[in-house]
Amino acid sequence: MLAAVCSVLPAAAPAHADAIRDRQWGHETLRTDEAWRTTKGEGITVAVLDTGVDAGHPDLAGSVLPGKDLIGFGAAEGDEHWAKHGTAMAGIIAGHGHGWADAAGVLGIAPGARILPVRVILESKDKAREKARKTRGTALAQGIRWAADNGADVINLSLGDDSESAHPDPGEDAAVQYALAKGVSVVASAGNGGQKGDRISYPAAYPGVIAVTAVDRYGTRASFSTRRWYATVSAPGVDIVIADPDRKYYEGWGTSAAAAFVSASVALVRSAHPDLTPAQVKRLLVDTARNRPEGGRSDAKGYGTVDPAAAIEAGAALKAGDPKNATAGHRGQYFGPGPLPAAEESGAPGLLAPLAGGLGVLLLLTAFVLRRTGRAR
Repeated sequence: MLAAVCSVLPAAAPAHADAIRDRQWGHETLRTDEAWRTTKGEGITVAVLDTGVDAGHPDLAGSVLPGKDLIGFGAAEGDEHWAKHGTAMAGIIAGHGHGWADAAGVLGIAPGARILPVRVILESKDKAREKARKTRGTALAQGIRWAADNGADVINLSLGDDSESAHPDPGEDAAVQYALAKGVSVVASAGNGGQKGDRISYPAAYPGVIAVTAVDRYGTRASFSTRRWYATVSAPGVDIVIADPDRKYYEGWGTSAAAAFVSASVALVRSAHPDLTPAQVKRLLVDTARNRPEGGRSDAKGYGTVDPAAAIEAGAALKAGDPKNATAGHRGQYFGPGPLPAAEESGAPGLLAPLAGGLGVLLLLTAFVLRRTGRAR
């Protein structure tokens, strides 16, 4: 999740509001200016299944819908260990900034989209986390179904289990297939086990899921990013500016962030082409990815870096399909051809902490203070 705060800078004056935007290198990588000529994600709802989302954050105010808490205990809104990871992911997806002309703060990849928060896990430092692990094991499957039934067009799963005991769960698999059959795209982080054995991560490995690995600003695979057959595409996952309920900004890393970038990209594609099925959208991302690995695909980067602008353009030539033709559930030992040896270049160093649900780790590097303007409690 989120770890170790370093330096905190003085409150940002309006003249320096672009300091945060200047660090958001993911926009250039994903060519958002080009994609935004068509859409900024209007009309699309992205469900963020995570630790909760701070609806009162200035960068998200007005964009967060009433959600669902499937944990029911743990830290409450306003507590120190509440909704940090979920808010960070929501900001990457649909942050719209704040202040004059919304020029300050985090700007998401799909700022016109809405966020549907579904609390299915607790923060790593929440004292009730162990209780949640033991008593809320079905929360993820329930959350996927609830989101699919309550207006989600895209489900972001910046979480996963890549522990030694990780295994496919029939209930989660069925929930993913249920969402896909209802026309809901499902995106998940591939895992942060690149330096810990590249163990399989669920839900990333379930059929039909768009599984996302992480790269740095140079397109190099992040060393922490898991390499497995299920990798679909890659996205920014190193030195990512994130918003926090404490009204500060941090830089972090993880395939959690990469998944959020791709969920936002899917929101842009779905906004431009609302009748396309999840399978068609996934195929578009695959066919239009940039910086393809040698041979066309690798377990480290999938088919390359996601390019929503290219996917939007290519999607204009497609006719709508039937979402009920989604991939069937698990049938064999692997959800794909199985693990392949893939020795690739390493990127920024990373750390993997054992987390309930294998939540992607974000290492805090630098903080910016947002002017405190009536924090919601």
